[in-house]
Amino acid sequence: MQLQELTAHLFDVLHIEGDRTVKISGIQMDSRRVGPGDLFVCVPGIDGFLEDRHHYASAAAAQGAAAFVVEREVEVDDTIPRVYVKNARYALAVLSAHFYGYPSSELKVIGITGTNGKTTTSYIIDHLLRDQGLNTGMMGSIVTRIGDEVATFGTNTQEPPDLQRNLRRMADAQADFCVMEVSSQGLDMGRVIGTRFRTAVFTNLTQDHLDYHLTMEAYREVKGRFFARLGNAAGPDSSFAVLNADDEASDYFRRQTAAQIITYGIREEADVKANDIRLTAGGTECTVSFRGSHAQVRLPLVGLFNVYNMLAAFSALLIEGIPLSSLAEGIKTMKPVIGRLESVDAGQPFSVFVDYAHTPDGLEEALKAIKEFTRGRLITVFGCGGDRDRAKRPVMGAIAARYSDKIILTSDNPRYENPDTIMLDIRKGLQQARYAEERYEMIADRKDGIGRAIQWAAHGDVVVIAGKGHEQYQVIGGETQPFDDRKAVLEALSERRSRGMEKGEGH
Repeated sequence: MQLQELTAHLFDVLHIEGDRTVKISGIQMDSRRVGPGDLFVCVPGIDGFLEDRHHYASAAAAQGAAAFVVEREVEVDDTIPRVYVKNARYALAVLSAHFYGYPSSELKVIGITGTNGKTTTSYIIDHLLRDQGLNTGMMGSIVTRIGDEVATFGTNTQEPPDLQRNLRRMADAQADFCVMEVSSQGLDMGRVIGTRFRTAVFTNLTQDHLDYHLTMEAYREVKGRFFARLGNAAGPDSSFAVLNADDEASDYFRRQTAAQIITYGIREEADVKANDIRLTAGGTECTVSFRGSHAQVRLPLVGLFNVYNMLAAFSALLIEGIPLSSLAEGIKTMKPVIGRLESVDAGQPFSVFVDYAHTPDGLEEALKAIKEFTRGRLITVFGCGGDRDRAKRPVMGAIAARYSDKIILTSDNPRYENPDTIMLDIRKGLQQARYAEERYEMIADRKDGIGRAIQWAAHGDVVVIAGKGHEQYQVIGGETQPFDDRKAVLEALSERRSRGMEKGEGH
């Protein structure tokens, strides 16, 4: 595709310098990934999150970039064409969608946004669609899946070149649906501009990402853009908003969107509602109702929060005409999602769960769910990320104190921050809750912290290791180091057996 053809539909272009007929073979915003013929888009930086790509123009040129999109002058050979725009972020999204032929128009895209529950809700939707014999693709925090091919990306919501490329691959693979997690940062950075969403699903809004958004109002406003962009089309091209009736933020989103709305909930009146909820260690039973229809549901996932995730998924698929009875039947075979209250069982006489909970609400929902069936002590291992929202640290400490009999404070992704500083911030919440000092320890090394909790555990206890879930790394300083909570648990259990503690005496 020639540069002039690629940019023809972008009104944001101020002017173009150089050969407009140069052929473009791809689009990149990372100079390390540039190949001969690629268009390199110099997006501006975001303090603490993203480096200004104008600084990497010469590196992209050395890699063979055929042209540049820029907001200002860059130091490259004058023979390389440059497209000057007002907003390189917007241009990146629009150009990527055009380059790949607007693939979202060829399949139904269901996007899920919210503080917690995005991943599990997306997995439930995908499971139920496949149960109906439909072809699906997925994009999220754990994997991107196209057919049977699975890949991982460094961001929850992918940058436009990757996002549109993968949508194109899904469309070419004859996918009927794409199920996509949509993060607040992804919305704010314009990553999903150019993507047509059939349905936008809202899970919940609780404290998180305030290091980026600064206030809850700003955080809510960014989420609101997702629903505001759904469009005004009616008939077969209608868009839908699936809103949590029990979350007050839904009133704001309702006012932002022109889409048709379907609500779900437990406490408030809703289109899709769960009643007679019975929580157990093996899952949940409830009655789900929708427009006069009722279904008895057996959800093999633990906790009330997973009932909300299931209701959100049901709502998105009732829109597609799938009967409630079929959804109730399909959910029976749903498997736990990796890193979401995932059990680690090596035959030990106590339970161990690994969970991604890294927000106050996420931690509370996970511990509340586990507490329902804990017969012994609840031992919690967690930390908070460094160089991120400090305000949530004591809040999470207080939540852990409310539910836990024992606590290990440890590292999550400390990044460039001192792990001891992070743990001391969390400890303020324990102190405010008057949590006894002998009931907790601070162990900066996460592997050692997990090992200590496994040593503590006795018959009937439950150990919850929160914060990282599916992640298989830790970010310490400027390095990303391999680390998997599940492997650390298995190693600690092996060490425990070698020390003759098989019977679960604990400490």
